Amino acid sequence: MTRTLRCAIVGTGAISHAHARGIAAHPAAELVAVTDLSRERAEAFAAQSSAGAAEPAGTAEPAGTAEAGRTNTPKVYDTLDELLEAEHPDVVHICTPPIAHRDQTLAAFAAGAHVVVEKPPAPSLDELDEMRAAAAAAGRQLAVVFQQRTGTAAAHVRRLLEDGALGRPLIAVCETLWYRDQAYFDVPWRGKWATEGGGTTLGHGIHQLDLLAFLLGDWISVQGRLWRLDRETQTEDASTATVEFANGVVAQVVTSAVSPRETSSIRIDTQKATVTVDHLYGHGHENWRITPAPGFEVEAERWALPDLEERSDHEPLLRDVFDSLLAGAPLPPTADAPARSFEIVAAIYASAAADGAVVTPSDLATHPTHRAGFESPVADHREGRHD
Repeated sequence: MTRTLRCAIVGTGAISHAHARGIAAHPAAELVAVTDLSRERAEAFAAQSSAGAAEPAGTAEPAGTAEAGRTNTPKVYDTLDELLEAEHPDVVHICTPPIAHRDQTLAAFAAGAHVVVEKPPAPSLDELDEMRAAAAAAGRQLAVVFQQRTGTAAAHVRRLLEDGALGRPLIAVCETLWYRDQAYFDVPWRGKWATEGGGTTLGHGIHQLDLLAFLLGDWISVQGRLWRLDRETQTEDASTATVEFANGVVAQVVTSAVSPRETSSIRIDTQKATVTVDHLYGHGHENWRITPAPGFEVEAERWALPDLEERSDHEPLLRDVFDSLLAGAPLPPTADAPARSFEIVAAIYASAAADGAVVTPSDLATHPTHRAGFESPVADHREGRHD
């Protein structure tokens, strides 16, 4: 491993700008190459990166995210294969639609690179298994971007729950209530099982489900249903589920792409307190609250969030990943366990396909259909249709 991680980005759409900022912010990482199906878009992205912006035109960069003096323009390649052969990057950042993740990840591992891939990591558990096996065979790391795990508040609450400071966790609510109009689903690859892999559960709800599992640990059962309430789409625009965790917590999960007042929320009720986080696409200390149960007000003084704050974002996640790669250490908790929340999502789809039947990890491990893909019946409740 070189002292400076030479990074490449595959796919220069909206989310790639967050990766470019994270690379620029790390003192031992450098963006050296990009590729995209649209060369014009890739060249515009490379030019913005060399100017220190790494943002779409007209969007200001947050202060302090780009290092002064690092203004080399990353090279642009027409294909990933050409990029890998010419540049031999240390880390490949995959920011493409899920249908492309497997092949691009396997190519990167074959070229000796580590991989940082956007969520969802793949369209199926089988493909994720292939990606993990390829990482192990190549002696490289596979990091999946679930940036909601990051931030000092999430780390603090996780420690309180793990240490038992809040008593035993009992019940939880996990809500991803977002709004996406019909134009969002009209993008050619969206809303189709074959190209997106799933609907709002996979594309949106997985963020909060991942944070919930980061806080609560392993799951032991799922019951789920899929709903098509308003949008013209093959996949669901809403879902509901009950998730039981190994520590006994029962969580009710609602995911929606048809909710005008958007929110991303988690509530965990324990024996001593209620923990809540209410935000949209990222959280800081102001979004978290720990409310003591009656009689635990004095004890609650020891639960206060740390004085120094770091918000959830790609930047701290990539910093932790890069630091681990440079040290030759395992991936940090903010980037490990790529299958945990993905399995919960898969179980929701598998349960919906079985009319809401209970699905366990052992069921999912040998599932005859839903390890290969998530296509499932969706209850169609659009106007005039109640299939």
